Amino acid sequence: MQGPQKSPLAPDNFPNLLPVAGVEVGAAAAGLRYEGRPDLMLARLAEGTRAAGVFTKSKMPAAPVDWCKQVLRANGGGAQALVVNAGNANAFTGIKGEKAAAATARYAADIVGCAEEEVLVASTGVIGEPLDTARFPTYLKRINEGLSGAMWHEVAQAITTTDTFPKGCSRVATVDGRPVVISGIAKGSGMIAPDMATMLGFIFTNANVSAGCLQDLLQATVDKSFNAITVDGDTSTNDCVLAFATGKNANREVIQSAADPRLVDFASKFFEVAVSLAQQIVRDGEGATKFVSVDVSGAASDLSARTIAKSIANSPLVKTAIAGEDPNWGRLVMAVGKSGEQANRDALAIWIGGQLVAENGMVSKQYRESIAAEHMRGQNIELKVDVGVGNGQAVVWTCDMTHGYIDINADYRS
Repeated sequence: MQGPQKSPLAPDNFPNLLPVAGVEVGAAAAGLRYEGRPDLMLARLAEGTRAAGVFTKSKMPAAPVDWCKQVLRANGGGAQALVVNAGNANAFTGIKGEKAAAATARYAADIVGCAEEEVLVASTGVIGEPLDTARFPTYLKRINEGLSGAMWHEVAQAITTTDTFPKGCSRVATVDGRPVVISGIAKGSGMIAPDMATMLGFIFTNANVSAGCLQDLLQATVDKSFNAITVDGDTSTNDCVLAFATGKNANREVIQSAADPRLVDFASKFFEVAVSLAQQIVRDGEGATKFVSVDVSGAASDLSARTIAKSIANSPLVKTAIAGEDPNWGRLVMAVGKSGEQANRDALAIWIGGQLVAENGMVSKQYRESIAAEHMRGQNIELKVDVGVGNGQAVVWTCDMTHGYIDINADYRS
């Protein structure tokens, strides 16, 4: 299956992801759906690694989501391996899906040398097709024999489906006077409107924090990163973000609380990694040619602001206007109105690319459409709306919708 051309919004190169003490990764081309490219990855984690996860709220969760939630509850957040496959979502596959997820964990546990409950699994790809794990033992063994702390590009590629480029980010933070590394990878291009909490994200660090602390950090971070993006308004059956903390070569004392002042820099850098990965997903939106920031202020609450922002970001009329480089601000008014959230029509203000377009419920006397049109011809589009009822604010990132989105999804199972 030939993938689409690289997104025009893609970064020039895959970033230099730093090794994380206690983490070794590798990938292989197992031929699950794609030919000649990695589609199965394994991460081996040091004994004592703590894990956290935030998962889709879809009422149709995939078997790997159920497996991860179950084992994280059972083992108190311990993990020694992660297995991810691309090309098959192992979703809506009934008892066969449950057995495939469990078999994947069992194979990896035997190879890595840990309990099945210490293996987390994730899948992405086509929904409704049984996942054949017969070849997993062979390929997982092969991957395990060649693991390293530097194969980030290979594993980032192995988890992709319709993505046009692998996604990664790395930062170094200071915790209790010692440097710790945070490196993460993600996949996603279509079926993107995460509600966690077909996007997946995996963040690894050697910080020495408890499972509960890591869970709290992850939850808070996801809400303003992965949950603040949308490509097409569709929430996947497989959405999950997993975080792993090995505690190796880092701060000596286990930090128990996300509110501990020693974690201020770590929380900031952790957030930077998540935001970068989330924005890369939007920049790889199926058929996307423009990256769009939607900034909403003056709402009744932050949650209300995000609902309004997503109403704008998910509007097909707004997204196609952006694709056509048309500064049709009336569509922004429409999207605010349909959100169902509080908004004052006669106090509404709109900006496109920093130019005030509308104020006090009508077009601004200073507005010049030629200036807005010039902004719309760029690759990075900035939309701002103040709804005039309170202090709530939120930012959501999205992309335009072109005919390329139809082309990719019409042929997805071909």
